Amino acid sequence: MKRIGQIEKAYEIARERYQEIGVDTDEAMKRLAKIPVSIHCWQGDDVGGFENPDVGLSGGIQATGNYPGKAKNAGQLRDDLNKMLTYIPGKHRLSLHAIYLEANGNIPRNEIRPEHFKNWVAWAKEQKMGLDFNPTCFSHPLADDGFTLSHKNPDIRRFWVDHVKCTREIGAYFGKELGSPCVNNIWIPDGYKDIPADRYAPRERLLEALDDVLSVPYEKQYLLDAVESKLFGIGSESYVVGSHEFYMMYAMKKNILLTLDTGHFHPTETVSNKLSSALLFLDEVLLHVSRPVRWDSDHVVILENELIEIASEIVRNQFENRVHIGLDFFDASINRLAAWIIGTRNMLKALMYALLEPVESMKEYENAGDFTARLAMAEELKTMPWHAVWDYYCEKNNVPVGYDWLRDVKEYEKTVLLQRS
Repeated sequence: MKRIGQIEKAYEIARERYQEIGVDTDEAMKRLAKIPVSIHCWQGDDVGGFENPDVGLSGGIQATGNYPGKAKNAGQLRDDLNKMLTYIPGKHRLSLHAIYLEANGNIPRNEIRPEHFKNWVAWAKEQKMGLDFNPTCFSHPLADDGFTLSHKNPDIRRFWVDHVKCTREIGAYFGKELGSPCVNNIWIPDGYKDIPADRYAPRERLLEALDDVLSVPYEKQYLLDAVESKLFGIGSESYVVGSHEFYMMYAMKKNILLTLDTGHFHPTETVSNKLSSALLFLDEVLLHVSRPVRWDSDHVVILENELIEIASEIVRNQFENRVHIGLDFFDASINRLAAWIIGTRNMLKALMYALLEPVESMKEYENAGDFTARLAMAEELKTMPWHAVWDYYCEKNNVPVGYDWLRDVKEYEKTVLLQRS
């Protein structure tokens, strides 16, 4: 009780401090409560899935580390998700990949159906969460040569077109069952390790394949389509078929979502600087928030400058209903629940920080040409007691404050995770 009193006292002091600069902390918390983050299921098992867990990762996907306790089946993964969600304030979403189906026997990816995900829908209803989805165009024999939707073999290309069509049907099923549109994000690994002689033909095939994929109409209240670019990958260092320019043009043409992954651009580029441009021409975008360390390494998200800039860009322009925030990182070198919790809470902390900015005052300084005041305010905000507001928000949502959650996670590791064979 003493600690609760300290948290509330600290919050009252913070509220007064923010009132002095024209910021309503109560309103900030209300806004944050309305922003869902789509938490990725694949952190829990290193992108293994349940289709064939013994098959290694391919398509440039790597999970480094061998920390004990990864989920081996859907029941274990849902148990871990249930535990993880108790440490995350607010109501959020879960993003699934197609390989997380549950079926009797081996179901080819071009034959997966909604019934293979009925257990996930039942779980999501219990959690009062929405579901998002992703076709899995990697870790499969028909993707071993590095090409899927742009494959020169029409039979292989047809297999992947049909797979993505299946995921759109499943995504629409999610949206209809859960009353919240499912974002179905298309990413493919297609590309060349070395400089190709023909850059045009694979992109022409990809264009035709995507048109085929999207030929079946679904209501947007159930399904939102997204396409994700990448600068380079392992095995596609010199040429990626689905480049940023390709997908940006395609998303504009088809009026679908463009996915901006924080690890899929040159290290000197920032996604925070792309949002305002993209949203002048697109209705909505999907974010994949990760942490690239010199390349698309998918490290656990930390509270760094670019994460705060992304959150600020969303908040300052009131993009909350136009930007779908998804997480995409996986680390097998640390406790997987802790990775989920750290990354998700940091995304929410960044949003909290952004919601506590005196945006109108900063814009007034900027419009008046007073860049000195703008910079001074931006820097002084860094030592404002935003963390006291965050702690209070956690307490009000009945989740642990500070790193109190770590003790519980360590106990779960000892009693549950380490008991898995």
